Amino acid sequence: MKVAVIGTGYVGLVAGTGFADFGSHVTCVDIDRARIAGLEKGVVPIYEPGLADLLQRNTSRGRLTFTTDVAGAVAGASVIFIAVGTPPDEGGRANLDQVIAAARDIGRGLTGWAVIATKSTVPVGTADRVREAVTETARGTPFSVASNPEFLKEGDAVNDFMKPARVVLGVDDERARQVLEDLYAPFVRSRNRIQVMDIRSAELLKYAANAMLATRISFMNELALLAEKVGADIEKVRAGVGADPRVGPQFLYPGPGFGGSCFPKDLVALLATASDVGHELWVVDAVVRANERQKKVLAARVVEHLGDERGRLDGRRVAVWGLSFKPETDDIRESPALEAVRGLAAAGAEVVGYDPAAMANVRAELGDLLRYASGAYEAAEGADALVLVTEWHEFRRPDFSEIRARMRGDALFDGRNVWSADQARRAGFRYYAIGRPALSSS
Repeated sequence: MKVAVIGTGYVGLVAGTGFADFGSHVTCVDIDRARIAGLEKGVVPIYEPGLADLLQRNTSRGRLTFTTDVAGAVAGASVIFIAVGTPPDEGGRANLDQVIAAARDIGRGLTGWAVIATKSTVPVGTADRVREAVTETARGTPFSVASNPEFLKEGDAVNDFMKPARVVLGVDDERARQVLEDLYAPFVRSRNRIQVMDIRSAELLKYAANAMLATRISFMNELALLAEKVGADIEKVRAGVGADPRVGPQFLYPGPGFGGSCFPKDLVALLATASDVGHELWVVDAVVRANERQKKVLAARVVEHLGDERGRLDGRRVAVWGLSFKPETDDIRESPALEAVRGLAAAGAEVVGYDPAAMANVRAELGDLLRYASGAYEAAEGADALVLVTEWHEFRRPDFSEIRARMRGDALFDGRNVWSADQARRAGFRYYAIGRPALSSS
């Protein structure tokens, strides 16, 4: 099957390479000529485990190509995916300018019937606007519009695409359903996970899924703050709640708040959609506010324990481990780590940061607001405190004795509750976590 994918960000690039790996002939399109030139040479513009190998394999076998020519990519394609950005506007609504522009370009290039499916996260009713935009330029060429939202986790996107938990197809005609089901058949051969529904339900479903996951995170973070005040251990509470089969353990881990390209903007966009139809989403609004508070917790905690009587950290050096919004990605969008760095720097601290993949992106975003270490232990050199924000694998089981020998101070702030409090205490540290009792060195 011939497939065109408009947009080569996380979603478009993973989808394009994934479809090609199952035998489709895929053309990925982007208006960024430099990006396309890099992709043609095998340079992947994002850090995503497994993606570079997948791309190289399929380009070498001729199933995956890249271009800036929308018309050439669209001509003769059976399925065309729109996977462009939908950044928030000033009111928090999803900006659909790129989606509509792509739809018009697709209409100009159509040479015969095709399914035009949105993979970008878009508000309810976007398919209607896409249909109108394509119709304006298609010169009477028939087509169908569909919604096929993505459910990819950055850091595990390739695996999520190749082995999907579900494939959602929002369609309004039988031919589109059949073509999309045929395209996805190899991905769900072991168990048919395809869910077919109307287009508007599919558009809302993606926002609903992200809002539910974000709610679980913020709820546990709220309980963690309460646990600290009443002398409880949130890790014991979390394990007990998660053991209930009606709840389950996923997304119940307390931490410094959620970030990334999806949850923050999607929740605000969902609130805007509700507002547009005169409805209030009280729970979603509370989730957003709780997360904004949580992202300030780590810096405030360092100030509380190390700051002077004015709440200042002048003369203090603080090491920060993990700067991306989650492990296995270089994405720093809405990262809680950046909030922590800004808060620490604003209090006067000298901040030294390290991340296995995101250093270049952080440097472009924060400049000289912090110093950039060449490794985790180098970041800890001479530090009064070490703050773990993003739990990359290499940070999970550190050598506490070496860290203690390198540091000037003795304060560890575990923003992900992944370290052993007893090991840290025995190594001579004061240990502070999220929602757990503080432990002083023995």
